[in-house]
Amino acid sequence: MRTRVTELLGIQVPVVQGGLAYLAHADLCAAVSAAGGLGQLTATTMPSPDALREEIRAVRAATDRPFGVNFALGRRDVTDLLAVATEEAVPVVSVTGGDPAPVLERLAAAGFRGRTLVLVSSVRQAVRAERLGADLVAAVGQEGGGHIGRNGVGTFVLVPAVAEAVRIPVLAGGGIADARGLVAALALGAEGVEMGTRFVATAECRAHARYKAALVAAGIEDTTLVEASLGHPGRVLDGPIPRVIRELEAQGASFEELRPFVRGETNVEGALGGNLEGGFVWAGQAAGLVRDVPTVAELFRRLVAEAAAVRERLGRVWPAAAAAGAAP
Repeated sequence: MRTRVTELLGIQVPVVQGGLAYLAHADLCAAVSAAGGLGQLTATTMPSPDALREEIRAVRAATDRPFGVNFALGRRDVTDLLAVATEEAVPVVSVTGGDPAPVLERLAAAGFRGRTLVLVSSVRQAVRAERLGADLVAAVGQEGGGHIGRNGVGTFVLVPAVAEAVRIPVLAGGGIADARGLVAALALGAEGVEMGTRFVATAECRAHARYKAALVAAGIEDTTLVEASLGHPGRVLDGPIPRVIRELEAQGASFEELRPFVRGETNVEGALGGNLEGGFVWAGQAAGLVRDVPTVAELFRRLVAEAAAVRERLGRVWPAAAAAGAAP
């Protein structure tokens, strides 16, 4: 599968692993990159700049393949973390949430020579990211896990609209967990995909076993939105804490009243501690398509094989087009 995304990022399969707060460390990142995709580290939830530097070097010790570092804006000042990414000459920096302009400007000023990816939830954001100099964008629809856009537009509509509006390559994100989603994304005009929830349920991810098991057990209706009243909605796996959050939001609770339930520590309690009753975990609707917890290598083997099977099936549906190599 050769696309502008594989060529631009130097990868073999057009699949980018999401930033995954608290979870995207060297073990998962290196496994994804070694399997042919683009693995990423999560910078903003690292305990310190030195910890990020150690993780970057651990990835390089495990694989010589390209990888990225993701910056989720709004959690903390990322100046010191960006300096580490620049000093270590990471191949890719991705940005999600907040205004990407200061980050891209700081990278340019520091002479950063890697690729830059901006996650967007609207056409306007995508056009602006291109204007700011981003090398590619990921259009993430409402199906996605974690913090998502406020416009309520799903992946199936957002991706072709963004692909029409920009010249740079587009990744599709939100609701994608297998080869069917990958092939559909290519049909929509994307040149690759960004997946988060599917990578949580892999052997190399440090998420607690109860979190992974909950994803396997989840149906497509088992996620819910929280924090919409705060202006930055996020999709989580439904449970006791998300239900408390929704009830408080319905009552018009202030941020201070919501803080104990939405803070990062409560997420850590669920994601790393396995306390799904006293914590919460991020999850996209693609959780309903997660059936098991494979190794990353096995997941990629499936993606490639199943994508070929989908292509073959489409050829049977539209044999004239398959023979000609293009639509009539």
